[in-house]
Amino acid sequence: MLRAGEAKRLRKQLNSGARNVKNVVIRGDAFQLLTKLPTAKFDLLFADPPYNLTKSFGAENFRETTDEAYEAWLDSWLRLCVPLLKPTASVYICGDWRSSSAIQYAGSKYFKLQNRITWEREKGRGAKRNWKNSAEDIWFFTVSDDYTFDLDAVKIKRKVLAPYTANGEPKDWDKSETGNFRTTHPSNMWTDISVPFWSMPENTDHPTQKPEKLLAKLILASTNENDAVLDPFAGSGTTAVVAKKLGRSFTAIEADEHYCLLALKRLEMAEKDKSIQGFTDGVFWERNTLGNQRKR
Repeated sequence: MLRAGEAKRLRKQLNSGARNVKNVVIRGDAFQLLTKLPTAKFDLLFADPPYNLTKSFGAENFRETTDEAYEAWLDSWLRLCVPLLKPTASVYICGDWRSSSAIQYAGSKYFKLQNRITWEREKGRGAKRNWKNSAEDIWFFTVSDDYTFDLDAVKIKRKVLAPYTANGEPKDWDKSETGNFRTTHPSNMWTDISVPFWSMPENTDHPTQKPEKLLAKLILASTNENDAVLDPFAGSGTTAVVAKKLGRSFTAIEADEHYCLLALKRLEMAEKDKSIQGFTDGVFWERNTLGNQRKR
């Protein structure tokens, strides 16, 4: 939350144009601003657009529509992003089960589809006449077949529940005072993500805020240090904050002033604290493990 006087101070830092696009939070409409950004500039596009639901995002509102109309809406801003991306760029687009098919079709029109990540969103209300919604999707596209994917940067450390030994020695796992762990390759099913809650420094009042750990995985996998990241629906600034912490540049666009100010506050906090919950010593840890609580 913003303290008294913070909003006035942070408001002076807001960028309302597109001249200087490096490491800025730009307040404005993405449909207008995307046409003004430099071409072939960005190495990664991360988009967390409104899902096909009726929902309010501060001063902005989105109303549920047909699948066809939602796909057309996705296309209307995706086509503006295409010329902004380098030939080696990667694209990640978030959605839920309602919007996923539209994202697949719209994204495949411009990019090469590589995968769909499903991540467990452990928060959420139960349902009496349906299955509880506890997962969301992230569609992974690339501009071409030449793209960055740093496997070593996104390995995950898992507890070994049934340790296997060879000649009395651990096989493919490590023994420590805090438990037995194995470092494994990442899959497209993520069960180690914690949605920000009230006691976490990254938590804000944005209704669909993505966890920093989630963005850290995508940024580390698909960019190199000093690469440029674009987020046209920045919300409270998670993409910008994680890019800053990991040594990438960012351009974040958000229409709602309050969320822009929250993003700027979080960027100031990142100057002093570059830790990412769940990411320690260059390794991603499962939820509820010792490494998950330590700072990077």
